[in-house]
Amino acid sequence: MGGCPPGPVTVWHEQRLRVRYEETDTMGVVYYGKYLTWFEVGRVGLLRDHGLGYKEWVRRGMEFPVVQAHVDYKAPARFDDEILVKTKVASIGNSSIRFENEVYKIPEGLLLATGHTVQVLTDREGVKIPFPPELKERLTST
Repeated sequence: MGGCPPGPVTVWHEQRLRVRYEETDTMGVVYYGKYLTWFEVGRVGLLRDHGLGYKEWVRRGMEFPVVQAHVDYKAPARFDDEILVKTKVASIGNSSIRFENEVYKIPEGLLLATGHTVQVLTDREGVKIPFPPELKERLTST
């Protein structure tokens, strides 16, 4: 799966974090896989802000597995840096959704990484299902 068809783009959700020591590697920089964790933090916050926390998806009998993840690294982050994780819905297809992410070091505004994830909406058995129209509307409204 290469992504979702174009669709309305919502505004950026912003989440501030501070780099924890356990997120760094032996070189003293953030381990590359932690950026995907930060993408998840941003995604969960964005969904929660739209009244669609993961508990709501589960209550409706839906799962939301990641089927694609990509990160482009621009600059390193280090222990105790303050970072800003920006997340937005880039597009929603029939049963998939693509989230775009940008990670910045603040207060400098230095771009650390960009990337995206794609999730597919499934039922509890893992069968792909279409996005309910009301959920699609909530995710594409600003």
